[in-house]
Amino acid sequence: MTKRMAAAIAGLGLLATTMAACSTVAGAGLGAGAGAAIGPGTGYGAGKGALIGTGAGAAAGAIYGATKK
Repeated sequence: MTKRMAAAIAGLGLLATTMAACSTVAGAGLGAGAGAAIGPGTGYGAGKGALIGTGAGAAAGAIYGATKK
């Protein structure tokens, strides 16, 4: 196997992994933003609200990604 072919295979593998994780990453980002916005109103503060939102958003994004394929 040549270096060029190995690089192409590795690149396609990374692209496939990125596309599969897209909904998880998007969910984590949206959750963090929502958590930071809602956190102060609930008494947790923006930092802790963002952490909670990131976890919940990543989980929701992973579930969405798994069911929509």
